[in-house]
Amino acid sequence: MILTDNETRVDLLNNEAIATTIVELLRERPDRPVTIGVHGDWGAGKSSILEMIDVSLSSNDKVLCIKFNGWRFQGFEDAKIALIEGIVTGLIEKRPTLTKAGDAVKDIFRRIDWLKVARHSGGLAFTAFTGIPTPDQIGAVVGTLKGIFDNPATLATKENYEKAIDGVEGLFKPGESKNVPEEIDAFRKAFDDLLDKAGIDQLVVLIDDLDRCLPDTAIETLEAIRLFVFTNRTAFVVAADEAMIEYSVRKHFPELPDTTGPRDYARNYLEKLIQIPFRIPALGETETRIYVTLLLVGAELGDDDSAYQKLISAAREILKRPWQSAGLDAQTVKTALGDQAAAKVQNALALSDQIGPILASGTQGNPRQIKRFLNTLLLRHQTATARGFGDEVNLPVLAKLMLAERFMSRLFDQIASTAAQHPEGKCEDLAALEADARAQKEKPKAGRAKSKTEDEGKAPTTPTKESPNLAEWKAADAIHAWANLPPEIGKLDLRPYLFVTKDRKDYFGAASALGRLAAVVEKLLGPKLQVQGFEGELRELVPAEAAQVFEALRGRIVGGDSFDTEPAGVAGLGVLVRAHPALQGNLLDLLEALPGDRCGPWVAGGWEAIIKEATAMARFEKLLERWSSSKSPILKATASTALRTRKGTSR
Repeated sequence: MILTDNETRVDLLNNEAIATTIVELLRERPDRPVTIGVHGDWGAGKSSILEMIDVSLSSNDKVLCIKFNGWRFQGFEDAKIALIEGIVTGLIEKRPTLTKAGDAVKDIFRRIDWLKVARHSGGLAFTAFTGIPTPDQIGAVVGTLKGIFDNPATLATKENYEKAIDGVEGLFKPGESKNVPEEIDAFRKAFDDLLDKAGIDQLVVLIDDLDRCLPDTAIETLEAIRLFVFTNRTAFVVAADEAMIEYSVRKHFPELPDTTGPRDYARNYLEKLIQIPFRIPALGETETRIYVTLLLVGAELGDDDSAYQKLISAAREILKRPWQSAGLDAQTVKTALGDQAAAKVQNALALSDQIGPILASGTQGNPRQIKRFLNTLLLRHQTATARGFGDEVNLPVLAKLMLAERFMSRLFDQIASTAAQHPEGKCEDLAALEADARAQKEKPKAGRAKSKTEDEGKAPTTPTKESPNLAEWKAADAIHAWANLPPEIGKLDLRPYLFVTKDRKDYFGAASALGRLAAVVEKLLGPKLQVQGFEGELRELVPAEAAQVFEALRGRIVGGDSFDTEPAGVAGLGVLVRAHPALQGNLLDLLEALPGDRCGPWVAGGWEAIIKEATAMARFEKLLERWSSSKSPILKATASTALRTRKGTSR
């Protein structure tokens, strides 16, 4: 079960009210041009609102909706031309009768071609202040194109060459002087004539994903609206995060002052281009719980299910006054779905009740973030099922842990590290925190005297020393609120849940398996003089623990794959073996496995006080003999000297 993150015409957020308001506003004066902004963070539902506007207007033959996605034209050379051509082409495609108006169509495309050439004519730009192109400028354009086509890398055919030059020269007829303001005005008249011949009262252009574009593309698109096609009977609905557009303004016009009077310049610029702004409000707690419920139920039943449609209708009634309700209760769901369908979605209802409150604040009520959280939750549970331990992963428990992982990452790391080291996978500090949260919740309200039975049989409690983690958690209100969420998980084996979060971090690696011994390993990786002082501490380790520490150090040394100088951990290894002589055989295994030709002299010396057992000494002497034939001159000399010294001592 995966929740799609595409724009939708199924309204689960009651955003239809915004779409309806915009449609009414558009139809109120269809003859007047207007630019409306639909603002909201990424994932707030802007694209879905545009879809609803399109559906609402599709039944009116006198209104034509054209969609333009600025992001899809990101790589185009000129965003202004892309928008203009996209609108005109869309108009012709959706109104086939325009094919009969050949002259009008040719006229408007000829004017678009003129604007394309003007865009590259040695300094001509699309502004209302551009001057008249001189014959020299016109000649420069033609000459430039000739130069381009003379390049064999770009020249396709001779026929294309002649057509291109003739086409450009045809745009600038002898004796005819044009400037950009006049041509823009002529374009507007031609565009208005095209609307007449299309037989429409209003053209509505829906512009989406503008906040995903690079700053120049975003600004050029907005300027094209005002400069070229902002004519009578045209309306633009622009979906974008206004903060991103303001950022684009600052990047596009770096020389402009930050402010103009009491207002930020970028904000003034945006308000000049967007006449009527609508901002999509973030979801509150009740709306989030309803949204989560509808998402999960819809994933189970399907968008087209009749019972699901009844549930959406019931949800919309609640969403009219969300302050009067806590969400979709079980009875409302059962009434809308019927007994059979309601039984299928019990888990969805339980999950919604659990995660709705904290998910609302954690995602700032952003629908896309809510969907991402739910998708990750469901995918992880499916992964656990595929691996064969799905019955050990309870969705509400996984959801609670993931809330900490997503919104309180330090807390999650502390819980995960502790549980991974616990022999039963538990986090005792978390159990204590949940007990404290429960006690706080159940504590009698101030001013109410405790009954005799409440105090009977209770012995005075002695304050216990809290761990640093528990003290830190208790001091944080957000963590306390999270701990108060059902179910309580501190006494559960959390290892299956941590295993399915390995995509983020592996809590079952070597350090986790070592537990408290990880700190010992880190100490033994220190400088030689420092590690000498740890021998007494190392003697307190039981043999199994010492073997664990040895293996961890061996892994660090071998994993470094650099042996010309003494690797970190070798000195600590020596101190550990001296404290636990039973590890001498393990040490010889390591030395024998090292690539002798790549080792420095350190490997052959300094083991006299460590390798003392007879069998180990014999193995080490054989190793020295082997190293005495090493291709490494330094190791060969060191090993030969060490071998002579040992044999001399043995005599």
